[in-house]
Amino acid sequence: MKGGTMMAKQEVSATKRLRQIVNVISKNHFLANFYHQTNPEVIVAALEELGPTFIKLGQLLSTRPDLVSPSYISALETLQDQVQEDDFDTVKTTIEESTGQTLAELFADFEKRPFASASIGQCHRAHLHDGTEVVVKVQHPAVRQLVEVDLALFTRAVRLLKYVPEGSVVDLPQVVEQLGQSLRSEIDFTIEAQATQRFYELNNGRGIFLAPKAFVEQSSSRVLVTQYMPGDSIKGLLADPPTLALPDGLSLTDVRKGVARSLVENFIQEVFYDRFFHADPHPGNLFFLPVPAGSIQTTTQFQKQFGDLTLTINNQTPLPPYRLVYLDFGMMGTLPASLAQGIAQVILAITTKDSYQISQAILRICNQTGPVDEQSFNHQLASFLRPYLNTGLKDYNFSQMIFEVTSLCRRNHLQVKPEVTMLLRAFGTLEGTVAKLDPSISLMDIARPFAKQYFKEHFNPKHFTEGQALKLLRAAGATTSIPIRMATFLEQLTNGEQRLNLHYQGQDRVLAKLEALLNRLLTVIVLAAIILASSILVVGGTTHPLIYKLGVSGYLLAIIILLGLVIANTWRRFHH
Repeated sequence: MKGGTMMAKQEVSATKRLRQIVNVISKNHFLANFYHQTNPEVIVAALEELGPTFIKLGQLLSTRPDLVSPSYISALETLQDQVQEDDFDTVKTTIEESTGQTLAELFADFEKRPFASASIGQCHRAHLHDGTEVVVKVQHPAVRQLVEVDLALFTRAVRLLKYVPEGSVVDLPQVVEQLGQSLRSEIDFTIEAQATQRFYELNNGRGIFLAPKAFVEQSSSRVLVTQYMPGDSIKGLLADPPTLALPDGLSLTDVRKGVARSLVENFIQEVFYDRFFHADPHPGNLFFLPVPAGSIQTTTQFQKQFGDLTLTINNQTPLPPYRLVYLDFGMMGTLPASLAQGIAQVILAITTKDSYQISQAILRICNQTGPVDEQSFNHQLASFLRPYLNTGLKDYNFSQMIFEVTSLCRRNHLQVKPEVTMLLRAFGTLEGTVAKLDPSISLMDIARPFAKQYFKEHFNPKHFTEGQALKLLRAAGATTSIPIRMATFLEQLTNGEQRLNLHYQGQDRVLAKLEALLNRLLTVIVLAAIILASSILVVGGTTHPLIYKLGVSGYLLAIIILLGLVIANTWRRFHH
């Protein structure tokens, strides 16, 4: 009986929560505003009213310029977590239940008061038994259950309020699905621990970059233990005057340019060599740390094979007296080799300013959700890109460009792959920081050196020559048979043994409209026949009640069909 009462309370709670979500969505015209990307401040107010889960969804949405407009991103970035800190006993219980070890077994000391708290968890400083200073991120109790309940109820609320005019700018079901996946990944700290450790192995000590180590054995799905990293946010470098202490002997301009160039070069390595990149490189996740000059050197290794002999050259170059530290690996991107190659082809096409090549490269990194008219897509994309390619990309809003390109793709039944949208968002975020550090760097300046390097590494003159020679040989052999094949084809065409199929642009749309027109014409003819037959039956059935009733039934059927046509036509006009 007690279990039944508990269950009833949970159902009532879920019902009340669903009613609250529906009321807030309706009151703020959430769906209509979000569909058409209008009134972002109303959406922000609604998310804040709905609580921590929805605030986190809004924050995740602010990282997706492919899903929402730049005005929405600016508004959603103002969302702040207002979560009450958990007391020490709750934190201690969470750690011990999740890891299966006592707090004393895990840490030599543990600060009871957190230094940061957000909707998912809060962070404490501690020391391991070997003296290593660490940061312990502890998940709030019942976060996972709250997230799952709210996501399920939000999906139901959207389904209940689905009757919104079409012509939307975004695909709401797709947004809800993708944000749900992102949020579920973020509340599983084992995923973040593995990502942190992988990023550490790839980037720690690479040039001026440092990354914290993850202590996977001490971590769990609700507890994350990482190495404490000193430094201050590079926001201090963006201020004028800077609020960070600069290394001796370096001017602010030199430091800013050096940091900007290093960020770009390392990001290119993350994406195209590691194919594992930090998807949220905003200034708050990048620390600046001055170090003694000449304390560390970078070694560049060059190898060349000469038969059985391998020549290795090591080049040591002193690093500048500062380091850049990456933090927060809850949002990471992974690229398959084929997708990395497709993105490289987009960059190469952009450097040539060839809109056709750009459109072909974009097609390779998209999924088709319906029939695609490539000729129409090429024309639309060329018209969109013309001002960018003619005047340069650096003068335009990168987030706006991403949103417009993805919207253009969606209208042509193309869906940019999620890995690519995450990369574009990360690149846009990094580009905004780099532009503030060094305004002389543009997107084309970033792309062009990589394009040259990529061409050098992937272009093999020997293979290219062999391939072209083989194609030339095949073409020469086929040329002599062309007249014979042409004569045979014309003879078969004349005899009716071959058919010539013609296709013109927009053929499917024209045929669909023609079919709809014929269906309407057929309906009108049938309707006229029913009315005529009913009239004859009514006139001739004055002395026969059964025939008279049959004629009246025909009138009723005609009226029902006519009303159906009027309603369908009104609904179609309403949607368009």
